[in-house]
Amino acid sequence: MSTAPQPPAAAAPPALSDQYVLTLSCPDKQGIVHAVSSYLFMTGCNIEDSQQFGDHDTGLFFMRVHFSAGAPVTVEKLRASFAAIGDSFRMEWQIHRADERMRVVLMVSRFGHCLNDLLFRASIGALPVEIVAVVSNHQDFAELAASYHIPFHHIPVTKDTKAAAEAELLELVRAERVELVVLARYMQVISDDLCKQLNGRIINIHHSFLPSFKGARPYHQAHARGVKLIGATSHYVTADLDEGPIIEQEVQRVGHQVTPDQLVAIGRDVECRALARAVKWHAEHRILLNGHRTVVFG
Repeated sequence: MSTAPQPPAAAAPPALSDQYVLTLSCPDKQGIVHAVSSYLFMTGCNIEDSQQFGDHDTGLFFMRVHFSAGAPVTVEKLRASFAAIGDSFRMEWQIHRADERMRVVLMVSRFGHCLNDLLFRASIGALPVEIVAVVSNHQDFAELAASYHIPFHHIPVTKDTKAAAEAELLELVRAERVELVVLARYMQVISDDLCKQLNGRIINIHHSFLPSFKGARPYHQAHARGVKLIGATSHYVTADLDEGPIIEQEVQRVGHQVTPDQLVAIGRDVECRALARAVKWHAEHRILLNGHRTVVFG
């Protein structure tokens, strides 16, 4: 008795440990995509996903390629073999393993909603990060950090101790090989020197009322003015306070019946969502700096 031929079994997807992410930016010119794809083909790699963008305003080209290796290879060998292409196109480029979880420090003062949200998301695998420490200028959230088995560092800050506090933070960043610092409602102004040392590696969140409602109780100020939209902005930190390159924004419409306390609660939820997406995209190497703006590959 004969049977119909069976279709060949689908090949198993490559293990995450065999996958990599290449990001690059360079002056736009012909041949960039061809050079990258040819390199990956010649090295036995397979493109899983590719996105690119040419900015006519700046004349720059941006690209993110997620690829898998068909044979055993190390990220160091990939970087060494790609260097010649990077040099020929004057690229700023990076290659990362796709399974690497980015090492992150969270900083907080006395509003813990963003901290709590990021800790939970990381604990369930919703963020590809390893939170190596929580840093605060107060001790309010020491127990919360401990509940996630994450070291808590109390670094108080005053006008006279600010330089020493930032030096202690930088030492922690170096010792723990931290790749990203997240200001999860950390209510201290970062010095110009610290901004430079952590350039492109420090993310902040703030309500999008700035600069309309500055100072204390901004949501109560907004309620008094009858705002109909509230929002939050996540951005990279620069020496220009709250004016760094924007990564993500979130908004929500509110009605006249919303009380000031309800507005605060809605605003906190909006802040959490915007910050979590920014951290996730940064950890997945989806964000490329484009001057004062960002290119974000979804």
